[in-house]
Amino acid sequence: MRLSQYYLPTTKDISKDVVLESHKLMIKAGLIKQCSSGLYTLLPFGYKVLQKIEKIIQEEIDKIGAMRCSFPIIQDAKLWQESGRFDSYGNEMLRIKDRAGHDLLFSPTNEEAVVDVFRNQINSYKQLPISLYQINWKFRDEIRPRFGLMRAREFLMFDNYSFARNMEEAEEIYNKNGEAYLHIFNRLGLSAIPMQADNGAIGGSCSCEFQILAESGESKVFYEKNCYEKFCELCKKENLSWKELKEIANGKTWAWTEEKYTEEEVKNNGFDVNNIVETRGIEVGHIFVFGDKYTKSMNVKVKGQDGKDFYPQMGSYGIGVTRVIAGFIEAKHDDKGIIWSKSISPFDVMLINLDPKNEENTKKCEEKYNELLQKGFDVLYDDTDKSIGEKFTIADLLGIPKQIRIGKKGIEEIDR
Repeated sequence: MRLSQYYLPTTKDISKDVVLESHKLMIKAGLIKQCSSGLYTLLPFGYKVLQKIEKIIQEEIDKIGAMRCSFPIIQDAKLWQESGRFDSYGNEMLRIKDRAGHDLLFSPTNEEAVVDVFRNQINSYKQLPISLYQINWKFRDEIRPRFGLMRAREFLMFDNYSFARNMEEAEEIYNKNGEAYLHIFNRLGLSAIPMQADNGAIGGSCSCEFQILAESGESKVFYEKNCYEKFCELCKKENLSWKELKEIANGKTWAWTEEKYTEEEVKNNGFDVNNIVETRGIEVGHIFVFGDKYTKSMNVKVKGQDGKDFYPQMGSYGIGVTRVIAGFIEAKHDDKGIIWSKSISPFDVMLINLDPKNEENTKKCEEKYNELLQKGFDVLYDDTDKSIGEKFTIADLLGIPKQIRIGKKGIEEIDR
């Protein structure tokens, strides 16, 4: 793609209200444009990142046998009234009426919708276990939307829902999803730490958040120093297993969100309170097992092997896809701009013509551009007539991993 023909509205003008570094960089680099409070348009450069993250998530979740579908964004309130959450969920839920006066809502999550699908098709234990997932848009009417995509009102979410015959099987699926998450974040180029967490509005028992450590994070988090160092070393492996993760602390909890952290729990897990590090994190994923909370409230049963009806045990697994973009930039940037990993960079290479007025130099750039395209590289070619300083500033801001500069001194390759 030629930069002269690519819609990439980079800017230096940032509102004083924009305080988070990732938010600033996403505006400066032309990834997003704000439409309204907490509502953003993903521009071409940002949308390419989104697509790559989505592809990695789908590949890893497909490997564990989950099946992709798409639930309606607008849902009938009757389902939520049936589960008891329509009134209790709170003001984050956007409640609306259609022209006939029926109560509807803009989906903030999809437990009710997936249970409704399940009960119309599954009636025997032989059809279990089953996992259905989607990557779809959601809306939560945040009281204070802020920090760009970090806490927007509309966001893209991966959410997977599992149904199992018993709690043991449900926890096996939970572990598989946890392992898939390790692979996803590893491929994204992020160290996202699994932490014991609170279930919040979703409800349930087993709960684990995946947190990116960042000084600007909204959540206060805690971890045992030696275990964290082992975790970072394990993350260098391509196929880190959930079992290996548990082994770094002999199966005990070693990292906690603020809601779950107590000194007593640290001691009970065999750690020295003096070796616990307090820092801040950005939540990018969450996995739950909540048993029969929704199958029971919506009276969904299947027939067991003994001929008796039972309530299937459920789990839920989510990743904020748009939030991951902001979290990644927050963790991976310097004073020049973004530093993308190769796996999610919008382009593989940025080719820079340092002397576009020189015909011979431009010819070399065109030849290099076509050569890279023929080899299958996705190239952003800066063919503009901007000054060399401007070109370097934009290239570093965009953060594409490889820069190829062609000018009077020949060809120079730079790793961002």
